[in-house]
Order: sequence, then structure tokens, then C-alpha cells
Amino acid sequence: MPMPLRQSLRVGAYILAQRLRRRERFPLLLELEPLFACNLKCAGCGKIQHPAGVLKQRMPVEQAVAAVEECGAPMVSIAGGEPLMHPQIGEMVEELVARRKYVFLCTNALLIPRKIDEFTPSPYFAWAVHIDGLRERHDASVCKEGVFDEAVAAVRECRRRGFRVTTNTTFFAGDSPRTVIEVLDFLNDDLCVDQMMISPGYAYEKAPDQDCFLGVRQTRELFRAAFAGGNRRRWRFNHSPLFLDFLEGKTDFPCTAWAIPSYSVFGWQRPCYLMADGYAKTYRELVEETDWSAYGRGRDARCANCMAHCGYEPTAVFATLGSLRESLRALRGG
Repeated sequence: MPMPLRQSLRVGAYILAQRLRRRERFPLLLELEPLFACNLKCAGCGKIQHPAGVLKQRMPVEQAVAAVEECGAPMVSIAGGEPLMHPQIGEMVEELVARRKYVFLCTNALLIPRKIDEFTPSPYFAWAVHIDGLRERHDASVCKEGVFDEAVAAVRECRRRGFRVTTNTTFFAGDSPRTVIEVLDFLNDDLCVDQMMISPGYAYEKAPDQDCFLGVRQTRELFRAAFAGGNRRRWRFNHSPLFLDFLEGKTDFPCTAWAIPSYSVFGWQRPCYLMADGYAKTYRELVEETDWSAYGRGRDARCANCMAHCGYEPTAVFATLGSLRESLRALRGG
């Protein structure tokens, strides 16, 4: 299942408008990081390795809203760090929803019970809860016992209150087709989340565990096996069919990281939220003065094993909308 029809039509119309204006590069989704602090220390994360002074910074709501309006993306993913640690996160979401931006709040869910009253169900808002496996696997990934059970309870409460809930699951070298199937079956059939996002882990240079990341060949083999037997069609993914083809190795794409720009307390991050090659002061500077041809597999060694959605989902979306056959396939659910 692709994104909801209303959202699909809005994004499709937006892309068409950019094409008619002959814009070569434009954002589909803004990756907004209003803080880097987190209440967990996950083994595969490189975000919490910043100095203590940086981890104490919190982006003002006005600055976050200005960045969203500056780039004009129709969708916003609020990440971090753990965004629910931001004292004004409810106000930030409210301001973006009022502007009819589709907002995904990425969270480990531990603070949802304390913060949920700050949010209101809306077709423009969804929780994006990180669940990286079933109980043992997830708790090992986040390096803390009990987190899986708390996250599941929080998801159930969000659904009870009428919120849209998506999940984001990252897979690592220790995963197998069986562990992929088990967690996606649980999220899809038992927890009944609205949609699921998946991604192979990116090899953060500062991540504590450097042996946990998948290579391209491993990624393709893992998802090809996990998707066999009709699972891929049955699961409610928040991905285009072509991106899932990409994960399986059925097709390949160039990276279009410029379509998911990243804005944090440091500014506009080059070239994406996974790599930090300096920061631009404005969105226009980011787009026009970054050497995008220098990035991607075969161009930058750091990109060699990257198959993350931030670089390749936009390419798949553009390819989908450029083909009547693929557009119809996406509408049918792939």
C-alpha cells in the first residue's frame, strides 16, 4: 500500500508544478532535526556523538517553521535525536499542520505517554515509531531492555486515540529473512499500524558498532528472500513499488539526496542527513552550491553501501510519476 490517496494527489500535483516551472532540483520531504539529544544510545546511531554543548541545543519553533517554508517541501519528517525531548515539540507540529504540511514525528516512543496530550489526530500528522525487531532484537538494537514493550504499548494508545501511526524499521547485518518477516508480520497483523517504512542501516562513521551494517549485496539478498511468497504485496508499506524493487536489486537508481534536504541546529546539511560535509546558510545555497555529482555509489566511498530511503526513495518516486505503467502499479499497491 502506498501513501494515502489525498497525500499522493497532493505530492503528485506538487511535483508536476515543479516540473512545469522547469526546476531541476526541489524537495519532496524536509528532514528536520530540531535537536540531537536522545534518551537512548543505539549502537548503530551516529547522532548522539556530538559534544555535550551541541546536545543541549534546541531549535526555536519559529526557526523550524521558517526552514519548512523556505524550502517549500509538502512533507516534513521531524527527527533527531529524540524530538519528544524538545520542550516545544507540540507547538512545532501544530504550526506545521496548520500550514497543511504532512508531518511525520520520528520517535522511539518512550516519551509518548507523557507528551501525547500535546497532539491532536489529523490527516496531516502521523507518529513514526522506530521498531527494529521483536522484543529481544529491538532491545539489543537500542541497547536497553524493556523499550520494545513500552513502544508497543505507546503505539496501541496512539491508535486508540485515533492517531495515524507508521513505523520505521532499520535492518542490520545480524538480521535474517526470518527476523524481517517476524517483525513486519507483527507490525502489520498484530499491532495493525497504518503503514511501515523499512531501510538498511547506514554506516555512520561515528556509530559505536561498525560491524552491524549491511553491504549492497547483503541488503538485496535479505529483502529478496523476505519479500518472497507474497509478503511484499500483503504488508502495508509506505514506499513506492519501485523503491522496494530497488531494495531487492530488481532495479537500480542514482541518488537524489537533494530531494530530502536536512535542516538541523547547524543549518542546511550537505549532502544529506546521513553525511555531514559542511552546512549551507540557506536552502538555495544548499541546492545550487553543492556538488551533487560527487555523491552516490561509485563516486564517494562513504556511499558505497548506502541504500537508504533518503537518497533513493525520491528517485523511485520521480521514476514512478514519469511512467503511466508504474503510476498505475503504485495506485494498485505494487
